Amino acid sequence: MAQQHVALITGGATGIGKETAKILAMQGVKIVLTGRRADVGAAAVEELRQLGGDATFVTADVGDEADVRRMVEVAVSTYGGLDMAVNNAGIANETVPLGDSDTANFEAMLRTNVLGVYLSMKYQIRQMLEQGGGAIVNLASIAGLNGIPYAGPYAATKHAVVGLTKSGALDYATRNVRINAVAPGAIATDLIAQQITLGQYDEKTIAAMHPMTRMGKPEEIARGIAWLLSDEASFVTGHVLNIDGGFQAK
Repeated sequence: MAQQHVALITGGATGIGKETAKILAMQGVKIVLTGRRADVGAAAVEELRQLGGDATFVTADVGDEADVRRMVEVAVSTYGGLDMAVNNAGIANETVPLGDSDTANFEAMLRTNVLGVYLSMKYQIRQMLEQGGGAIVNLASIAGLNGIPYAGPYAATKHAVVGLTKSGALDYATRNVRINAVAPGAIATDLIAQQITLGQYDEKTIAAMHPMTRMGKPEEIARGIAWLLSDEASFVTGHVLNIDGGFQAK
């Protein structure tokens, strides 16, 4: 990759987002991380700098249009442009049967997982068109391709991410903006660890969902994201890359 690439990663201070940032930073890509916690963001930036990367952090809520507009503006003002984006910010705040689900929880997931991706894509695409092109990767999920027990509202938001990805890819296929998604299986992130601790999930049960009988690692998803952003994937758009330990093969 050329040294002049600039990547914006929402929810980039932890988990899959941070692992993606590490890979890109070591390839010479300048990194803009976003998230809600300034302390966590500052720690992630320092970690990237220790790896030799050039990074900055923007405190932002992806469900707030002004914040999303500002994070793109920061990428441009700090590094001169934006040609890569990873829309990774997302939440999963409930694991109950649909009839027992809380409307407020669903609205929160819609705001972050759907509105957040929509707004991020909207302003990323506008900037990329000004520069002549770019690549976007959205975080979908196996829940965006299937029904998932006790996760109906979450699954609905990830189905929406797939729809935004494929529709956006068609809109800009002739304008040099590629838009793809990854659909991870269960990944060993802090969020999953917290849910296991709270008894919402059982680790062995989660692992057994996958034919490979284990959860994925954040860096395994990050490598797929980095490939989709790269010139090696120059003829790939509108694709949802399954990184799921064989889940979709069942």
